[in-house]
Amino acid sequence: MYPIGYAMKMAVQIIEQARLAAGLTQQAMAQQAGTSRSTLSAYERGRKSPNLETVERLIEVAGYELTLQHRITFSKIEMARGRPIFVPDQLWRLDVSTLFDPVILPLALNWSRPGHEYEVRDRRQRARLYEVVIREGMPQDLMAYIDGALLIDSWNELVLPRNVRAHWQSLIETAS
Repeated sequence: MYPIGYAMKMAVQIIEQARLAAGLTQQAMAQQAGTSRSTLSAYERGRKSPNLETVERLIEVAGYELTLQHRITFSKIEMARGRPIFVPDQLWRLDVSTLFDPVILPLALNWSRPGHEYEVRDRRQRARLYEVVIREGMPQDLMAYIDGALLIDSWNELVLPRNVRAHWQSLIETAS
């Protein structure tokens, strides 16, 4: 269970993030949500604590909604040689609006091909991208670059070490 202060901090971040993503000023969001700019400012600064209904109303104005989703957890698996791999307890979906954007992985992941741009629309390049991220990535990398449905679709084309594939296989079979 999280402390009440944590919940308020999250509400503050959610409201401000939704407002900024929608390109709204505090004045515009407040007017559309039926509140004052000073009250919205107090929410965003953490001086006032909005109730759940208020948070929902404010982010709805920005075109968002609150949802409840399962938290994805990762198992750290130590490999015989080299760095560990991380295997999630379930697959997830990436934002469809950016799903097929070209990807340049950070050097920490793609140290053998720095600066290489992967065209995610191309099945072969997507397979190579997923191979690198599965072998080298931390949980946040996996969540940022791998889409569950596309991973299932590409699974048989991925060239992965046998032990890495084995650790992911039951997850893929369960999700298929």
